[in-house]
Amino acid sequence: MNKILEVRDLCVNYGQQEVLKNISFEINEGDYIGLVGANGSGKTTLVKALLGLVEAVSGEVVSYSANGSRGSIGYLPQVAVTGNTLFPAEVHEVIAVGLIGSKSFPKRIGREDDRKIDDILERLDIYSLKHKKIGDLSGGQQQRVLLARAMVSNPRLLILDEPTSALDPKVRSDFFMLIRDINKNEGTSILLVSHDIASIRKCAGKIMLLDREIEYFGPAEEFPEYDHIH
Repeated sequence: MNKILEVRDLCVNYGQQEVLKNISFEINEGDYIGLVGANGSGKTTLVKALLGLVEAVSGEVVSYSANGSRGSIGYLPQVAVTGNTLFPAEVHEVIAVGLIGSKSFPKRIGREDDRKIDDILERLDIYSLKHKKIGDLSGGQQQRVLLARAMVSNPRLLILDEPTSALDPKVRSDFFMLIRDINKNEGTSILLVSHDIASIRKCAGKIMLLDREIEYFGPAEEFPEYDHIH
């Protein structure tokens, strides 16, 4: 099985405080990993380290190149775009941002980019929202648009940081099913941060329990029973 990322003895501090200690694991093609842990356990810091947004005290994150044209990492943040109905950006413009980062100057969206945007809108069943202002959308619709932005570059790995925390139970369930389908049908590897242990058990193949160190990393069906993780 081909590796996408390998984390080797990663340690991260904030000032004098040790946030991550001796973190080592691999993400392979086709993996669906649920990342769980209490508040303050280092989940968000680990995500930032994987994205290259924080500096490690020691250790490293190694990214392996892809065959073909697949991008490396897509990222879906926790916070919805906006509740401001006056926010001017249309859905297709928000998704286009996911393509601009890899372009050299001048950064322009061309016909091929438009085709990619239309394709991801169709795949996520939100084509009807293409010219809607994102501030006018529901929370669930906004999350699908942000997911489209993360996926439009066809990443090998999709990292989602608490993507359902602001959604109601029905929309949350639908979103988890959508991510599972993306993993199974498109072969995109998933790293999903969540407090929703029940949904993670149903969808993920592996679970990682983090408390500054890795307390558990293995098959979801063998993960110890927890009533909740705060």
